[in-house]
Amino acid sequence: MGLYEPKLFINGEWVEPDGGQYEILDPATEEVVGLAPEASRAQVYAAAAAARDAFESWSRTAPEERAAILDRAADVIQREFTPYAELARAETGATTATARGMQVAVGAARFRRYAKGALEPVESAVVPQINEAGPMGRAGVFGAVAVRQPVGVVTCITSYNNPWANPAGKVAPALAMGNTVVVKPAPQDPLSVFRMAEALAEAGVPRGVVNVVTGSAPAVGEAAVDSPDVDMVSFTGSTAVGQRIAEVCGRGMKRQLMELGGKGAAVVFDDADVGAAVRGIGTTFSFYSGQICTAPTRVLVHRSVHDRLVEQLAAYIGHLKVGDPAEAGTVVGPVISAAHRERVESYVELGRKEGARVVAGGERPPLERGFYVAPTLLADCTNDMRVVREEIFGPVVAVVPFDDEEEAVALANDSDYGLLDYVWSGDVARAFRVARRLRAGGVGVNTIGRNMEAPFGGFKRSGVGRDVGSYALHAYSELQSIVWPGGS
Repeated sequence: MGLYEPKLFINGEWVEPDGGQYEILDPATEEVVGLAPEASRAQVYAAAAAARDAFESWSRTAPEERAAILDRAADVIQREFTPYAELARAETGATTATARGMQVAVGAARFRRYAKGALEPVESAVVPQINEAGPMGRAGVFGAVAVRQPVGVVTCITSYNNPWANPAGKVAPALAMGNTVVVKPAPQDPLSVFRMAEALAEAGVPRGVVNVVTGSAPAVGEAAVDSPDVDMVSFTGSTAVGQRIAEVCGRGMKRQLMELGGKGAAVVFDDADVGAAVRGIGTTFSFYSGQICTAPTRVLVHRSVHDRLVEQLAAYIGHLKVGDPAEAGTVVGPVISAAHRERVESYVELGRKEGARVVAGGERPPLERGFYVAPTLLADCTNDMRVVREEIFGPVVAVVPFDDEEEAVALANDSDYGLLDYVWSGDVARAFRVARRLRAGGVGVNTIGRNMEAPFGGFKRSGVGRDVGSYALHAYSELQSIVWPGGS
């Protein structure tokens, strides 16, 4: 695979970047995969202006036309599936299976889903109201309808852990609703998003409807947020960055959709299927090498089964092959960068200093190249430790014991985060009772699986708003009320 050197995509054209290019490294080999364009602030503003100019006509296109374009984009992605997956694997360090099944395939599926979404009704009836005569006019029966309208220009700022599913989950529903977009991918792995732009261009998306700008400097993202042409910002990433974006959006009264950090609590009761819980929690060690905000990284386990669960989790780690994500059988690939590897390793060392016991992992894998972190299990933890409270975003799990249901709920909710929590119990009634008490946007009961039509988002510092399924169409729309007199 040769170097991929895309230009910026602004107003339907591939534009030379003002700031030159910067290197994108393969986290597994540390070799250059491609060169990403470095946009200037003026070019980001130009992209937003192009989206503004395109909004009027795009928002008035027939839903069937928007659906057809999204469907054709999915066709192109499926046609180019293999090279797209190879690029995604190379720039993210994901295993081949993950790049194919969870990145490119999910990206295509989301374009298919929102092709159908473009055809969903946008009007809903409101119960008629009988008004007495008064200062507002004569007596009468007033009908009303609530209509979902597109927000306008949406800036989509995406995370590095999935450069297909995450941008597609923003761009596709935004376009389906009649919005135009400026996409600003994560600086670590933006190349796949340019492939997505190519697919949309081939599918016939009009000029200015989709724009892609990139840069390694914070100024690029800042411009994509503060441009006066932007009406809404959809962001996936860290809570700290999300807070800064929200401050700017607040000054401009811009709509926000924020999917931020997570520190998922996995509550394991004494009557749980411990093996099933271990398999679910164990995905933290392998899936995206723990670089996923929904991971069950904070394990709260009943003291009576604590030792058994820790022993089985340690054994689970022992069966995971760490290494080249392109090789068959590899389960754990690298993390995204050398800087992030150092961050994860610093948390493991911090855990040691805080008194946690390193049951497995804790040492850098003996590989010559690549940003690898050993899957690590920390036991003897307490809820006040930083390794328990802060998002590490790597293959690290911390285990905290509890004695009863009340303590389990209190520990789970004693967190700044509230994205996805999990409950394992053989008593389904108890599992659902506890789930209802957890302050999290979603709760998995005896599973880490997701229903991809269910609303997704977080409580507390884990975000603002909900997307996925039809909820994403709602997220990228404003509600308008139309009222009329029905008689007197």
